[in-house]
Amino acid sequence: MDHTSTILLISGSPADFQVATDSLSTLPGYRTLVATTGDAASELLETVEVDLVLCDFATSERFDALRVLEHLRGSHPYVIRIPVFGGQDAQTIGSVVAHTAAYQYLTRPVLADQAYLLVKRALETRELARRHRLISRELKIDEDSALFNARQRETVRPQSFRFEKLVYVSEKMSELCNAARQAAKTSLPVLIQGETGTGKELLARAIHFNSERSASPLMVQNCGGMPDDLLGSELFGHKRGAFTGAIGDRLGLFRASDGGTVFLDEISEISPSFQVSLLRFLQEGEVKALGSDRIEHCDVRIIAASNKDLAELVEQRAFRQDLYFRLKGFQFEVPPLRERKEDVPVLADFFLQKHCGQMSRRLLGISKDLLDRLAGYSFPGNVRELENEIRRMVACAQDGEYLTVRHLSPELARLPVAPAGEHGDQVIVPQGATLPELVKSLEVQLVGKALQKHRWNQSRAARDLGISRVGLANKIRRYELPGSKS
Repeated sequence: MDHTSTILLISGSPADFQVATDSLSTLPGYRTLVATTGDAASELLETVEVDLVLCDFATSERFDALRVLEHLRGSHPYVIRIPVFGGQDAQTIGSVVAHTAAYQYLTRPVLADQAYLLVKRALETRELARRHRLISRELKIDEDSALFNARQRETVRPQSFRFEKLVYVSEKMSELCNAARQAAKTSLPVLIQGETGTGKELLARAIHFNSERSASPLMVQNCGGMPDDLLGSELFGHKRGAFTGAIGDRLGLFRASDGGTVFLDEISEISPSFQVSLLRFLQEGEVKALGSDRIEHCDVRIIAASNKDLAELVEQRAFRQDLYFRLKGFQFEVPPLRERKEDVPVLADFFLQKHCGQMSRRLLGISKDLLDRLAGYSFPGNVRELENEIRRMVACAQDGEYLTVRHLSPELARLPVAPAGEHGDQVIVPQGATLPELVKSLEVQLVGKALQKHRWNQSRAARDLGISRVGLANKIRRYELPGSKS
């Protein structure tokens, strides 16, 4: 099967399920992840595309198992839930199954053959239900278009591809994710570049959880704005008394994630002296904690990310060339959202479903007019900005509604979006009845387009428009565009 089904085991004593989980993991098309706390489970569910959850009620003293499954029912309704009991009476079991809408349940000790059969049947049922929803949806669309010609395809529920939590349909993202899947099979370092908010960390997490290191930890460290001593302590660890405030030993992320992966975000921000320390670790795998004379060896895969072009920094002598070449075992560039507009509808629908689940909202979908408006916006904040916009609209909408243009934030609603031209550029179409209204509409669109093009850098936008920065600031304030001060 092309799709690998992911089973998440939530248990305070995962060793009790070792035989069953090992049996599932060795079968083609299955993988098993483990979380020992509710918080760890939540993080995995937000990072990895999970198909089925086994939740152990016999070791629930480390987390509230019932609360975990009840929350999961709302936040991830299509994830199959299977509680595992150990000693509970029939009344308790029945109550848990009813409150969590569990597919079935297991009892300890869990036999490998029993677990495999139940998981297999559950995933088959889930796939049949998914296909039934798709067919029903298509029939509904055909029926609506025949009965209400003027409202044909008023709402859109597009199909998409996924690489864990990366959602896409565009050719650019498809090529990127296919290459990342190949990189995941190796232990080479990975360098991910792209603008802020494009999903670099999601790609890093997807690579880790599709690698042979997925059973080991993934540690994340943002290197931006950290002094060398603090960053060195975080990564390499320290001994008690190594510096003021070091009141105890610290293991460090490299040693803590031995056998796993460390994701270093904003790698371009580290100092030249710390670049030397990181280069030595990449070359030799050596870790020397601050205040210690002892050298340890770790097997850690490094995935680094930067929103700056490291090749340009190398040319400017702001980043070591040898470290750059060490980091780019594989190098990926995540395209900004404005360069893959076809991904906007599927991302919008994904975020709609996600935040409806988190906020316990029941919305019917997204109108085509709204999707057209979103697709015409350049999103300087990329996917993160789109998600924030959808989350805000979900919070403002009422149950039983469609998301429409009227739910847009004032900042986006003020920027009229015209149809795309022959070369993908926005066509400027003045709106209004009188000459002053037409002139105002034209200025709003031209200024808004220049700001979006230069990611709200007012100096560059002003040069592009051929006006002074003060003149641009006055127009932003007059038309209450994003960036104006209230």
